[in-house]
Amino acid sequence: MTLTASYEHCRRLNARHGRSFYLATLLLPEWKRRHVHALYGFARHVDDIVDDCGAADAAGRAAALDGVTARLAAATAGEPVDDLVLPAFVHTVRSFGVERADISAFLASMRSDLTVTRYATYEDLLAYMEGSAAAIGLMMLPVLETVPGAEQTAREPARELGRAFQLTNFIRDIAEDLERGRVYLPQEDLAAFGVTEADLAGGACTRAVRALVAFEADRARDHYRRALDGIELLAPSSRPCIRAAHELYGGILGQIAAAGHDVLGARARVPRRRRAAIYARHLLAASAAGRAERRSPAGTA
Repeated sequence: MTLTASYEHCRRLNARHGRSFYLATLLLPEWKRRHVHALYGFARHVDDIVDDCGAADAAGRAAALDGVTARLAAATAGEPVDDLVLPAFVHTVRSFGVERADISAFLASMRSDLTVTRYATYEDLLAYMEGSAAAIGLMMLPVLETVPGAEQTAREPARELGRAFQLTNFIRDIAEDLERGRVYLPQEDLAAFGVTEADLAGGACTRAVRALVAFEADRARDHYRRALDGIELLAPSSRPCIRAAHELYGGILGQIAAAGHDVLGARARVPRRRRAAIYARHLLAASAAGRAERRSPAGTA
């Protein structure tokens, strides 16, 4: 696997599995885009190992996760590895000084998915999302770049945006996650709204389930709001991408609300025309910011 081919594989992963985020990445300068794809590709690759090796095959999933962790260590040490995403990922990590602690936090959260299938409180869920979502936001930050002096200030909004995205996924994918034997919404919230797992598995969205979903959607909106101030801390050429991603993912909550908070009947999606309109609205600013930076692929990592 050549480095170029690895980057292309990561791009295709993003295009196939993260359509809204992929559309937003097209607003980045080309030199940044491939590195964002590499980070997404790694996260997706590991997540797929945890999710798709067979729900009943815990040992097989653990072994597969051990394998990618060992290959990552080898690739980081400069050894050649037989892996589709790691050449691009390790190159990006080295080029931008991505924190190894954030990578470790992400892998630890993915490993917890092998054994932890319920979360008692929202604080427990936040602890999981610290690795599975907030850490990804932090890994993206060096690639997106900040304005001078904002490196530390921008970290918390980046974490908040990761939390917002993931909580949106948890709300949208309740039925899909339940098929994998997982319930990410806190057990204390289910109890507070009188919702049982049988209600979630039944397919019919009861009034209690709708109320629960509305509550969790408001919680996700709080994370989106807390993330907003961080956009202005980013380099100008990264702001249109993150604004668009913020709108696209936030738009999923709008679609859920428009469906009466029924997430069991159909998967909420932002309509294609709406996605195209969001992209077009930010395209001019993205082009102007990219030109202003006067950066070329030959002069960057």
